[in-house]
Amino acid sequence: MNRLFYFLISTLSFGNLKRGQFSALFLLLMPLFAVAQNDTVRDDQASDYNLNKPERVEWFRNTGAGLFIHFGVDAQLGIVISHSLVGASDDYVERYFSQLPRTFDPALFSPREIATLAKLAGMKYLVFTTKHHSGFCMWDTKTSPFNIMNTPYHADLLQAYTEATRAAGLGVGFYFSPEDFWFLHQHHIPISRTDVKMDDTIRQAYDDYTRRQCEELMTRYGKVDVLFIDGTPKEVVKNTCWRLQPDLLITRGAMKTPEQVLPGERSMDPWLSCITMGTAWQYQPTNERYKSGDQLIRLAIEARAKGGSLLLNVGPKADGSLPFEQEDRLREMAAWYFINHECMDSVRSWVVSRENGVWFTARDAHTCYAIVTGEWKEGERKTFRLHSVKAGPETRVSVLGQNSRIIEYKRDDVGCRFRQVGERLELSVVKAQRVYDDHRWPNPVVIKLEHIDAAFDEAVEVRTLDGKTTKEGVLFSGKVFGNKRSLAKRARFYYRPYAGQVETLYAAPWTATAWVSLHADGTFQLREQHARPDRQYEYRAVVEYRQVEINGEDRIYKPGTARHQ
Repeated sequence: MNRLFYFLISTLSFGNLKRGQFSALFLLLMPLFAVAQNDTVRDDQASDYNLNKPERVEWFRNTGAGLFIHFGVDAQLGIVISHSLVGASDDYVERYFSQLPRTFDPALFSPREIATLAKLAGMKYLVFTTKHHSGFCMWDTKTSPFNIMNTPYHADLLQAYTEATRAAGLGVGFYFSPEDFWFLHQHHIPISRTDVKMDDTIRQAYDDYTRRQCEELMTRYGKVDVLFIDGTPKEVVKNTCWRLQPDLLITRGAMKTPEQVLPGERSMDPWLSCITMGTAWQYQPTNERYKSGDQLIRLAIEARAKGGSLLLNVGPKADGSLPFEQEDRLREMAAWYFINHECMDSVRSWVVSRENGVWFTARDAHTCYAIVTGEWKEGERKTFRLHSVKAGPETRVSVLGQNSRIIEYKRDDVGCRFRQVGERLELSVVKAQRVYDDHRWPNPVVIKLEHIDAAFDEAVEVRTLDGKTTKEGVLFSGKVFGNKRSLAKRARFYYRPYAGQVETLYAAPWTATAWVSLHADGTFQLREQHARPDRQYEYRAVVEYRQVEINGEDRIYKPGTARHQ
């Protein structure tokens, strides 16, 4: 079969085929290839299979954020969604599958209210868990009895979600897990996420089962805008869903989707980061730590500044209602977005993502937004010095949401001023809008800069290299590319103890090392004596370029890495 597939591909001439014709032909041949490779090709090896249309990718890049909704039958217990089944006792597994559906009744689930709140907070699409790894289906499926119809709720919850989301003018997104613990249990296969053993007959039944579920999802609920695939095998899902809905945008499974963390550097490729409001994906009533509204706003800003978007997760309670902690944070995000929406929607990265505490997004080559984080009292005038922006004769400076002419109860001068001083732009701006009763608004302020130019456009890339264990500490390494005029002359590293994937957003502040010089080939190294070789660290390389720090990607140092002599 492999030889037949590659013979067909090699003997066809694609030179005169249009994109749609090629896609159709590829879809026709893909099942042959999938069957031939079924036992050997898994998700990580086949993830380059991507039929996302350019116009759909452009739509996605224009969206500042989306709302993820994790909800499953085990929300009743307030525990991790699905994963408790891995390694569970036979008694636990049996009661999970047989007893939990009997008491699941999300009668207070209001997708209309959730969609309305999400839209206020700047979300452009929702992604709902149609089926997580447990195999519990939130729709009226004919493939499995383990579904929402066999509960006291006894209604197609997914139908209500899609209708409400579409009515709110938001994109309809589905989360779907091809991994299915209920299927494994029914076929007497140990529940695991790795090394699942199936013979050819069961594997075929598994793929058919997954395919039929995808066919239901893609044919019963109208146009689906976004699909997030979590688990293997993704190729069966991608092939089926693109065949039935060619305009579908697949995120995880076809683009970068880092989880619980943001990339350390900006990227021109489309990406999203899915991040929880607390530490848990599903509702967790105890032992939970929520991020503040300000931190969530900053995460959304950082994602946009680095060229991506935030997929922020909420988890309804067992009765379907949204916990007040989650609703309150969405409303704080809504207040900020209502004022500052234009710095988030349909924007791209600026030439740099950040200068100190100021993040940037760009409307076009001559309009950018300087997003200022940190404490700023109402009525206070602040001065900022930017090195990546250059003013011209028609430059205009304003603050989003305020007219910069009037401040309540005062007659102070609150106008915006600027001047170009050599290679830096100096801004003088007052925060003059009252948003909270106590006159304290802790969230970022956005300065709009029009008719400006980028101060530099040279392509500089910083790469963080492997850290190595030494007797004196940890040896950090990096390299800069594109430094043709040698404008970058020094570099350093930021590091902190690595607390784990979920904990990284709660970790200790970054520690900056001393500056070091670049070698002629662009490499640089530093042996950090304060970093213990027996601990794990997050770290990134940073190069100073025209007085602006350019970050490399974050990496993890693990003890015992190749010892440096």
